[in-house]
Amino acid sequence: MLVADWRGFWRPRSLRYEFGRDDPDAYYDGWLDVPGVWRELLGPLGEPSGRRWVPSLYDPGTDRSSRAPRQEAPDDAVLVLAGSFLLKDDVRWGLDAVVHLSTSPAAIRRRVPAHDADRVVGAWERYVAEDDPAGTATAVLRCEDPRHPAELLRE
Repeated sequence: MLVADWRGFWRPRSLRYEFGRDDPDAYYDGWLDVPGVWRELLGPLGEPSGRRWVPSLYDPGTDRSSRAPRQEAPDDAVLVLAGSFLLKDDVRWGLDAVVHLSTSPAAIRRRVPAHDADRVVGAWERYVAEDDPAGTATAVLRCEDPRHPAELLRE
């Protein structure tokens, strides 16, 4: 199994914060380096064989390139890509199956730092309205309460 996180494909902080740190539309539209995801992750892993992929391009902690080396992917490898907004039109076509974690704005506010809450909730509400992740995903899990992490809503 191969694992990647969408934060490893964020754009540099100077580009992410171009319209301010709190802008939900900038978070939704501009934080993810979509061409990088396709070039280094989804494109190579979509090939039938001889696949060489990069698990990340960016380290958000240092705001620099992650310098992750290319890796060989076995022909039978499965990628688990974790992240927000993966069912947007510009990303979802490279994914074979997606589990959508349905979360209310109130649960998001409880889980993210207060200074990020408006940005994250605003972007999440836009994502739900525009991209219908619950209707598009292969399976939907409801994730409201950390004591009961998931409830299957739809397979």
